[in-house]
Amino acid sequence: MKRNEKRLFAILMTIACLFAIAPTANAMHIMEGYLPPVFCVAWGVICLPFLFFGFKKLSKSVEENRKSITMIAMSGAFIFVISSLKIPSVTGSCSHMTGTGLGAILFGPAAVSVLGLIVLIFQAILLAHGGLSSIGANTFSMAIAGPLVSWLIYKALKNTKVNKKVTIFLAAAIGDLFTYCVTSFQLALAYPSAQSGVAASAVKFLGIFATTQLPLAIIEGILTVIVMIALESYAGSELKAIKYAE
Repeated sequence: MKRNEKRLFAILMTIACLFAIAPTANAMHIMEGYLPPVFCVAWGVICLPFLFFGFKKLSKSVEENRKSITMIAMSGAFIFVISSLKIPSVTGSCSHMTGTGLGAILFGPAAVSVLGLIVLIFQAILLAHGGLSSIGANTFSMAIAGPLVSWLIYKALKNTKVNKKVTIFLAAAIGDLFTYCVTSFQLALAYPSAQSGVAASAVKFLGIFATTQLPLAIIEGILTVIVMIALESYAGSELKAIKYAE
């Protein structure tokens, strides 16, 4: 292992350890059995085309340059670690960082849909975080909708006069927040207000999420900037291999 790679590995392991010692909350994404079966199936079907193109994107990246495997694995590990830390929020769900902004910036939103799905499956099976029945809904909100917004913001701002670190921060933080906008809508669709319908229910869910998710989004934005600085300092060749600067 090269000296720069050892430094990068040490930095990432330090960040992982800091999160690993955080207290675990008994909460989930959208938990097992919380969504009616019709919604579970519908969200799963919606995810399929994104996952298909994501798999093709990852396969192409690996075929073009084997060095991309390291960056893909690092992006998946980042998602797994910080999205496993959760704060109880709306009944049947929770607030937590997503970690998907980093992968969206490096590989695009399609690739992150596959990484996010893998993370969600492992979390559901190993950590009881989320559920297999709700995997479609959780994949769409955390691994598709949020990364897509992160990628769009990064693409829109990266060639402007906006500072690069600010661009990365905004992409990661707003993508995180959008994930919870989608989660609120998913919960509202499944459990609309008896008096005012889906819209009122969505506003209620958003209001509850906001108290915990706003500070978490800011933290995620800062962490993503720190990781990107580390990658640019110690993994320049790997970033060049995946055409990050293009």
